[in-house]
Amino acid sequence: MNKAEYLQRGESLDYTNATEDTIPDGAVVAIGSRVGVTGCPIPPGATGSLHVVGVFQISKTGTAAVEMGQTVYFDGTGVTDTAGDVVAGYAAAPAAAGDDTILVQING
Repeated sequence: MNKAEYLQRGESLDYTNATEDTIPDGAVVAIGSRVGVTGCPIPPGATGSLHVVGVFQISKTGTAAVEMGQTVYFDGTGVTDTAGDVVAGYAAAPAAAGDDTILVQING
């Protein structure tokens, strides 16, 4: 039988900044096929907290209206409804076409 050892709840994960710039607090970071949000500034080469569960208000780069529950994506700058980018999660509330931000339940 395969055995697993419980380590943590998993709402936040350790994330090592492999870039040459400090990642600011509250930055959306693509991690594989999903995103996380930094919980603190993370200097180059350092490890910090990356939230992977929760609802966050994130810049909206897409110009279409988004319905609550609709899958949304991170295009490297903000959230859009255009498939093909990294899945950010789903809309936690409706967003109008002209809105600058959107509430996103990120996929943990």
